[in-house]
Amino acid sequence: MDTKKGARQFRPDLDTALAYADGSKGGRPPFDPVLMFKILVIQTLNNLSDERTEYLINDRLSFMRFLGLGLSERVPDAKTIWLFRERLTQAGAIDVLFNRFDTTLRNAGYLPMSGQILDATLVAAPKQRNTNDEKTDLREGRIPQDWQDKPAKLSHKDRHARWTLKFTKPKRQDDGTMPSSDLAIPFFGYKSHVSIDRKFRFIRKWKTTDAAASDGARLREGLLDKTNTASSVWADTAYRSKANEDFMAKQGFVSKVHRTKPHLKPMPLHIQRSNAGKSVIRSRVEHVFADQKSQTGLFVRTVGITRATMRIGLANIVYNMRRFLFLERLNASA
Repeated sequence: MDTKKGARQFRPDLDTALAYADGSKGGRPPFDPVLMFKILVIQTLNNLSDERTEYLINDRLSFMRFLGLGLSERVPDAKTIWLFRERLTQAGAIDVLFNRFDTTLRNAGYLPMSGQILDATLVAAPKQRNTNDEKTDLREGRIPQDWQDKPAKLSHKDRHARWTLKFTKPKRQDDGTMPSSDLAIPFFGYKSHVSIDRKFRFIRKWKTTDAAASDGARLREGLLDKTNTASSVWADTAYRSKANEDFMAKQGFVSKVHRTKPHLKPMPLHIQRSNAGKSVIRSRVEHVFADQKSQTGLFVRTVGITRATMRIGLANIVYNMRRFLFLERLNASA
């Protein structure tokens, strides 16, 4: 994908979302929206703060070449980068931008096919130090009284991120045995829900929630891609429920969701084998989250679910871009 040509496809959506004045009233003209969006791309790709992004654009020739900037040209500062991202965030532009690139993928022949895979991953956010009364108010959707009288404090408080428990396998003990129970680690932040197509592994649908939100309920909230040419849906046991099974059946999808173990009974052998076969396909979605966290260091630095959605949406766009370039190089060398 040609960088300049690829970036220009976003211009109509950026112009609509930003709604800049025509300049007839004077004032310094804004930076080119495509240039600014490319800055958000390299910022997301390298997990940079606004201040670090400004510094590295001035410091690295590779960044300047990617942005098309000359050595003597003015570089957007950290405040300008923040304002540009904030304007896109408040305009709710991330869905439009994501769909714009998805259209590019489809036009290039990468149609969603062979079914889809659903999963979710936790995305950390800066921890909040709140009292028990403040936590109770937040869970019930109220703003604590003390915060209402302090606008500066309220602006720095994340009222949407939540605590949850992250379960992980413990390490093998010195005698070679494995502990019988998993480790439960407290986690604060948000959750990224995605649906990828089985064949190309592009993210086709996505959603952002707080970390405590149920994975399974998101299946019925627009996470399924109805344009996929196959009807099969793979997911782990978190998505297994009668409501989801009925919903998929009514929508014409074929459930390949893992079955859960019967309560206080051993797992039947035929279900074990069925789940094992499904895992071979379902595990492909782990590549997406591993790529995002290892390559782009997925982390929410901002406050509030609106900004978290923007951050996660940008990460999803950047993942699809990198995946697209990888497949194009693969096809070129074949």
